[in-house]
Amino acid sequence: MVLSELAARLNCAEYKNWVKAGHCLLLLRSCLQGFVGREVLSFHRGLLAAAPGLGPRAVCRGGSRCSPRARQAFMPRGLADKRGPEECDAVALLSLINSCDHFVVDRKKVTEVIKCRNEIMHSSEMKVSSTWLRDFQMKIQNFLNEFKNIPEIVAVYSRIEQLLTSDWAVHIPEEDQRDGCECEMGTYLSESQVNEIEMQLLKEKLQEIYLQAEEQEVLPEELSNRLEVVKEFLRNNEDLRNGLAEDMQKLDSLCLHQKLDSQEPGRQTPDRKA
Repeated sequence: MVLSELAARLNCAEYKNWVKAGHCLLLLRSCLQGFVGREVLSFHRGLLAAAPGLGPRAVCRGGSRCSPRARQAFMPRGLADKRGPEECDAVALLSLINSCDHFVVDRKKVTEVIKCRNEIMHSSEMKVSSTWLRDFQMKIQNFLNEFKNIPEIVAVYSRIEQLLTSDWAVHIPEEDQRDGCECEMGTYLSESQVNEIEMQLLKEKLQEIYLQAEEQEVLPEELSNRLEVVKEFLRNNEDLRNGLAEDMQKLDSLCLHQKLDSQEPGRQTPDRKA
């Protein structure tokens, strides 16, 4: 890894805020995966016990389909083929909690976190202000307060609070030092840990752009502008660029294919979806 590139990125407070917020969503995903999996399985078993003849097409009283197979109906576009919570990102798990009647939760708190996640992923320059980050902290903690009896979620609440209220110092060792360091309260991260967080967030961002292109949710010019911003960012950060080459190639191929299709005689570009 080129350490000077990482140091330069983290000298930008708004970019560091973006990474911190994204890290919170990764922590949120990790604590929700097991919880959601258990709850859906338990509810499905309860339905089958009450009405075994219904099988996997069981329907809950509120009209939502909640079987493991049918939960795919709640997944955002691009995630319907996921076979379980362990394959889902935070927004997919939040969407399931928000849509399925089994989860007793203040849905306004859920949608607020989903909105924050979308703002993070749609941030063209991958930056958020400190004011935005404080608002995000309040919203994600309000959501987590809905699950005070779930140990793994309570544990993540503490980690998120510590992360968002600390200076989040990053230890970049010299060549003759061991990678990373042990620090009080665990507020330090090694460069490899930060890089892994960045990679996960950027992969999710590129997947978001890919799905928008595939579904033609944005105008070609807007899509091109978003893609160019990411490319410029990666041109200046070789350590990240190398790890995202396959994702960028996949996205470039889709955009080129759509461009060629739109140029075919007599072929009109489909209207942007609402």
